[in-house]
Amino acid sequence: MIDTHAHLDMADFDQDRDELVAEMSKQGISSVIIPGVAADKWQHQLDIADKYQWYFALGIHPWYVPDEIDRAIVLLDAMLQQYRENKRLVAVGECGLDKLHSWSNKQLLLLEKQLHLAQTYQLPVILHAVKAHQELITLLKRCRLERGGVIHGFYGNRQIAEQYIDLGFKLGVGGLLLNPSAKKLRQAVTELPLEHFLLETDSPSMSPFDQPKTRNTPLILSRIVSEISFLKKNETVCILEQFNKNTVQLFEL
Repeated sequence: MIDTHAHLDMADFDQDRDELVAEMSKQGISSVIIPGVAADKWQHQLDIADKYQWYFALGIHPWYVPDEIDRAIVLLDAMLQQYRENKRLVAVGECGLDKLHSWSNKQLLLLEKQLHLAQTYQLPVILHAVKAHQELITLLKRCRLERGGVIHGFYGNRQIAEQYIDLGFKLGVGGLLLNPSAKKLRQAVTELPLEHFLLETDSPSMSPFDQPKTRNTPLILSRIVSEISFLKKNETVCILEQFNKNTVQLFEL
């Protein structure tokens, strides 16, 4: 298993990261993709990715919109240039739109500039989308990225899912799927072909509904796979094979 979205560089893991990695290995979790969130956090992220030989993405999260967007984009461009030959750089991101967090046109501007960098470097994008699907879909239709990407932490219905799929994007599925109340997401996963989904946790965030106050980790991946196996009425081994294929295809691992 590969967790395609886990912030294991965050301070939440500083006390027991080695122990967690050992347990992940025991459970068959071979690697993770660590998304970038802000310029002042990239170096620590890269240090952690290097230590454990994990994959990484570089980007600016909509929660961290900088005061000087052009300057931040120049820095991101320089980092992408520096690491472009590094096989563990697999995407631009995490970037996107979030209407629940300091929403403004600056988010749109920052995202559009990052999408252009993704096109320049021929990388997929890891996209954060909260209450902003129509704005994001409109922007993606205009930018038309050749490598596509993933809508991380997808929670929408089948109709929204199909719009992203038509634009060449996969959908990241995490712990929310375990919640029986997440009817739209569970229906989308049940009805759409498995080739359109990726496995992720967003650790340490997005803890399962039955453990709301605990730190999330990649160790819940097996629960997510089991739930997908139940919804799709398919063997776990087949589910895992398809997820691995999807991940390798999108990120060219």
